[in-house]
Amino acid sequence: MSALDPSIYGSELPERELRDRLTAGEIPVAVYGLGKMGLPLAGVYAETTGNVTGVDIDPTVVQRLDDGECHVVGEPGLDDLVAEQVERGRLTATTDGTVAATDATIHVIIVPTLLAEDDSPDLATVESVLEDIAAGLEPGDLVVAESTLPPGSCRDVLLPHLLQESGLERGEFGLAFCPERTASGSALRDIRGRYPKVVGGVDAASTRAAELIYGELTSNEVHAVSDATTAEAVKVFEGVYRDVNIALANELGRLADELGISVREAIDTANGLSVCQLHEPGPGVGGHCIPYYPHFLLSRFEEPMPVMRTARELNDAMPSVMVDRLADRLAATDAGTDLADASVLVLGITYRAGVEETRASPALGVVDALREAGADVAGIDPLVDPAEYGARPVALEDLPEESFDGAIVVTAHEEFEAIPWPDLEPMVVVDARDALDLSGTAHSHYTFAGSHDGPAPLGGGDGSADGRSTLLESRRTDGGTDV
Repeated sequence: MSALDPSIYGSELPERELRDRLTAGEIPVAVYGLGKMGLPLAGVYAETTGNVTGVDIDPTVVQRLDDGECHVVGEPGLDDLVAEQVERGRLTATTDGTVAATDATIHVIIVPTLLAEDDSPDLATVESVLEDIAAGLEPGDLVVAESTLPPGSCRDVLLPHLLQESGLERGEFGLAFCPERTASGSALRDIRGRYPKVVGGVDAASTRAAELIYGELTSNEVHAVSDATTAEAVKVFEGVYRDVNIALANELGRLADELGISVREAIDTANGLSVCQLHEPGPGVGGHCIPYYPHFLLSRFEEPMPVMRTARELNDAMPSVMVDRLADRLAATDAGTDLADASVLVLGITYRAGVEETRASPALGVVDALREAGADVAGIDPLVDPAEYGARPVALEDLPEESFDGAIVVTAHEEFEAIPWPDLEPMVVVDARDALDLSGTAHSHYTFAGSHDGPAPLGGGDGSADGRSTLLESRRTDGGTDV
C-alpha cells in the first residue's frame, strides 16, 4: 500500500494510522442524500473528516449548500455548522453522484425508503444511488447504508447490485449498515453521541471499517453486531416497538370516556415501575419512520404478525377517532350541531411540533375525515400552508375575526400559545395532545384520554389567570421522534 492510498476496507495499516488519515481528510467521503437527516450527517462527517461531498438530486439544495446556506429548518446548530464547514472547504455539494463516487472512498447512503401503493418497501431511490456508487467504486472502498432498510437488504439487494454494476469481486470493497438513530429537531446532538452507534457488515472487514469510522463520529460507544441484517433489524424493531406501544396507549386512551378517568394520569403513574413504559396517547403517528417500518416486515415475510398489523390499523384509525369525538361533542351541545353543517379549525398540519414535515401526519387524516363528513375545514400551521393539504388557511392573528363550531388540536406548535381563546366565539375544542388549558373560557374543552394533571376528558384544566391556552410540559416516554 502506498503512503497516499486512501483505502479503508481491508487496509493493513494500523488502526491508529487509519484514524489519523480519516480525521486528516485523506480518506474522502460522499454522503448521498441531503435531506432532514442527510444534511446533518454530512455536516458531522465534515467536521470529523474534513473532506466531504454531499450529493442531492435537487440543484437548489446543492446550490444553497455550496453558498454555505442550510435548507433544513428547525435543527439547532445546523446553520452554523454548514456555514463553517463550507467556508473552510471541508464540505461541498454536487448533483453528480457518479463524479462524487469516483472521488470518494467512503460512500454513505441516507435517502428515504418509501412505500409503494401496496405498502411494500420501495427501494428505487436507494438503487438509484447504488448505480452512482457502482460507477465509481474502487477496491478498498466502503459503502455504508444509513437509510432504514428491510432486514436482509444489504445482503440480498445492495451487495449483489454493487457487485454486478461495479465489476468488482466480493472482498474487494466493503458494505455495512449503520442505522440512523436521529430525531428531527435534535439531529446534531443525536449523531454526535446521544445514542450508541450500531454497525454490522456483510463481512468482518466491513464491520471493522465501519466501527473505526463511527468511533470517530460519535462520543458514544459503537456497538458492532454480527452482520448487516442484524443491524438492519435493530432499526426496524425499534420503530415497530414504538408503533405497537403507541397503539396500545391509544386503545387505552379511548377507554377514558367510559372509565370516567384520565388515562394519561394512569399511564404516568404506571410508568413509575421500570417494567412499564407505556407511550403517549394521541391522534396517531406520523413522520418518515414509525408508520413505515412495520411494513418492512409485514410485506416480506410469511409469518402472519397479527400484533403489528393490528397496531398499524389502530394508529391509522386515530385521526377518524378524533373527528368522531368532535362529532359527538358537537351533537351534544345545546344547538345540536351536525358535523356536516359545521365549520372546523385544524390546529397543526405537520406531524410534530416545530418540525417542517407532513409525511404521514395525523392531521392529513383529520382533514380528510372532516371533508368526507361534509364539514367546512380551515387550518393553521406556522411551518406549512394548510391549503396544500385541503384546509382553508387562516392566520393566527385573524382568528378573532373568524367563527368556528369546533376545533381539533393535532399538533401542539409553540406558536399556538398566542391564541387568545377568550376572544374567540365559543366552540367545541377536541384536544388530542393535552396541550390546552381553556378553563375560564366559554369553550367546551374535550381532552382525548384526559389530562396528565388528573381531569378526565371533559374535566377541564387547573385554570389560568387570563384564560389563554398554555402548552403543558411534555411528559412523554416515546422519545418524541415521530408521534
